[in-house]
Amino acid sequence: MKFVKLKSRGGDYMVIAQNIAYLRAHENDQTKIGMIGSDAILVAGTIEQTAAAILAG
Repeated sequence: MKFVKLKSRGGDYMVIAQNIAYLRAHENDQTKIGMIGSDAILVAGTIEQTAAAILAG
């Protein structure tokens, strides 16, 4: 199980990388992350920045 720390404007998230279903661009350089079995979360950064953070893990 690989945890990834993602920054958000309201606080940081630690998510399990395997539970990420999709990335979607959102307003103000934020990315919406769809989670398997949960609601989507909103994190700071573009899709490219978020994907890089997930892959770097």
